[in-house]
Amino acid sequence: MPNLTLRQIRTLLTVIETGSVSAAARILGMTQPAASQQLRELERRVGVRLLERASGRTLPTAAGEALVGPARRALVAAEDVEAAAALHRKGEAGRVRLGTGATACIHLLPPVLAAVHRQHPSLEVIVATGNTADMVRRVEDGDLDLALATMPVQRSRSLLVTPLLTDSLFALFPENSAPSGTAPVNASALARLPLILYEAGGTMRGLIDAWFARAGVRPNVSMELGSIEAIKGLVASGLGASVLPAAALGAKVPGAEWRPLRPALSRRLAVVSTHPPTAAFPGLGAR
Repeated sequence: MPNLTLRQIRTLLTVIETGSVSAAARILGMTQPAASQQLRELERRVGVRLLERASGRTLPTAAGEALVGPARRALVAAEDVEAAAALHRKGEAGRVRLGTGATACIHLLPPVLAAVHRQHPSLEVIVATGNTADMVRRVEDGDLDLALATMPVQRSRSLLVTPLLTDSLFALFPENSAPSGTAPVNASALARLPLILYEAGGTMRGLIDAWFARAGVRPNVSMELGSIEAIKGLVASGLGASVLPAAALGAKVPGAEWRPLRPALSRRLAVVSTHPPTAAFPGLGAR
């Protein structure tokens, strides 16, 4: 036989509370015959009489009384199910797996994640870091829900790439050997210095190498690192210059000074996903 339904359970409880099938039917928005049918199906399912007439009222039998507690708990559990589903439907709960580079993780994401937590305290955010190619591949494979990546992104039919923001790149020099003034620095001037750059193979390094190539010069790369904070520390120690995004520099790098580039160079950050980017991330709006 079919399982009990919430409608049957709700009808039984309402009849017991009101003492009347017709009154219960009005409250539940159904006809009296429909309410009576629900009760008959329920009694057939459990195999015992649950209600009886006495003194003009419909009252529970001993078996009906025994069902009241479990029936109420079943309705509460059903309401909990609906409430949990509603939170996920609105993006207020659940889990979001976000991939990003180390620079964005350190310098861009903290205020965004704080805003997300304030607005959606039940939302679990898992952050993974890596280079753009790895993060994009993981989104495509379903290991991540979205990634904050540096463009250009190798597109596929399954990926949506939503441009987010532009981040200018600057030259960073040791404080005691920075060019005087605030004039922009060209590729030829930088190429004469020992440079500490991002490790080869990443999107950021590709942008920097292309900038030098357009000027017809080859950079003098003395060190390659995957950590932007390590690069900043080495530049501040006087071991070379670098080219870094503005998001990583802030207003001041102790022991170092930054200058704009000529011609200007910037990177474009985008949200990569297989579905339209979630509204659960205030602050990640395109600009």
